Amino acid sequence: MTDDVEKRWHDPGGSGGVRRAALFTVSVIVSALVVMVGCIMWAAWGPHSGQCRDAAFAVCAEPERTILLVVPSALLLLGGLFAFVQTYRVWRKGGTWPIWQGAGWALLASMVIYMSMSLSVLSR
Repeated sequence: MTDDVEKRWHDPGGSGGVRRAALFTVSVIVSALVVMVGCIMWAAWGPHSGQCRDAAFAVCAEPERTILLVVPSALLLLGGLFAFVQTYRVWRKGGTWPIWQGAGWALLASMVIYMSMSLSVLSR
């Protein structure tokens, strides 16, 4: 058995899996981006599209602004929390858990970055 801080991990296609963690992380980030782009397209061509002609940003109506901030952030948050739950599950099985912990931190960092960028645009 190896120590938790040791760097010679061996995970023979088992419980943790770099491929599964990377695929999960990329799919959560792509889902958040799809929702973001969909909301921007809805604002540009939707029922409130005429209100934004002189606005600095394409999303100026209230429902779209709220959705643009909340939904992608919630997807990234839930993905990060699920990755941390998966970290615990893999750790309990004796697998390579730091892979999932890295995925969780990457998703939570993405959420913070997205929220900070969205709040600056939406506060105008």
